[in-house]
Amino acid sequence: MTRQELFEQIKKKNSYLCVGLDTDIEKIPKHLLSLPDPVFEFNKQIIDATKEFSVAYKPNIAFYESMGPKGWESLRKTLDYIPKDCFTIADAKRGDIGNTSALYARTYFQQMEFDSITVAPYMGEDSVKPFLDFPGKWVILLIHTSNPGSIDIQQLETRDGRFVYEEVIFASQRWATADRMMYVVGATKADKIGTIRALAPDHFFLVPGVGAQGGDLEAVSKAGLNAQCGLLVNSSRSIIYASTKEDFADRARQEAQALKTQMKEYLHKFIQ
Repeated sequence: MTRQELFEQIKKKNSYLCVGLDTDIEKIPKHLLSLPDPVFEFNKQIIDATKEFSVAYKPNIAFYESMGPKGWESLRKTLDYIPKDCFTIADAKRGDIGNTSALYARTYFQQMEFDSITVAPYMGEDSVKPFLDFPGKWVILLIHTSNPGSIDIQQLETRDGRFVYEEVIFASQRWATADRMMYVVGATKADKIGTIRALAPDHFFLVPGVGAQGGDLEAVSKAGLNAQCGLLVNSSRSIIYASTKEDFADRARQEAQALKTQMKEYLHKFIQ
């Protein structure tokens, strides 16, 4: 999916919502467990309930890997079921030496046909470039994450007085343009989003942490929106686990619709 195609979907739906499919077999409603593939059935109903409001879906690969071959099968079926007008993100957080990254890229871009993949950039350019060898596919670099440990490395000051995450932004802009690269910026660090937007005015940001993790959607939107939206705000647990009963899909729809309603307001309020 191209940048323009993504922006068209955002305008069409008045939404920049990404639904995280962090589907845990131990948390899904019990009545699904008797089905042949309860994880896929859960995802299917979540997608049906939220596709009107969501422009992207982000399966967290760890939840599927943890189930072995059955998990990969559920992931494959889930990816095939996601509407083709929605942007797909393999939240795999890969990043290794060049030949290994090339195999990861082949897995998620050729075998699975995701639109994008999250990548850890801290092994440098040669660990990221193989993902950019696939035309039309996106790399989403981990830049400034929400976890407490982000202060250990990402926020260290370099001898030039910049933070490590800023150095990654400057370096990565030599590797690809804003048409192929996005950045992960945690919603619970909303005060940093404006700073990072100044360093990367044209890039899309994938912003996890709105909802169960406490991120403030209005603050994120005010700081991060640009002329082409420039945000994909992810919500996982607050949508997919809004209920653990038989009404889980209806509750997920309500949560997604509420976020979309706010996003429509902020698109008109903060984009001039």
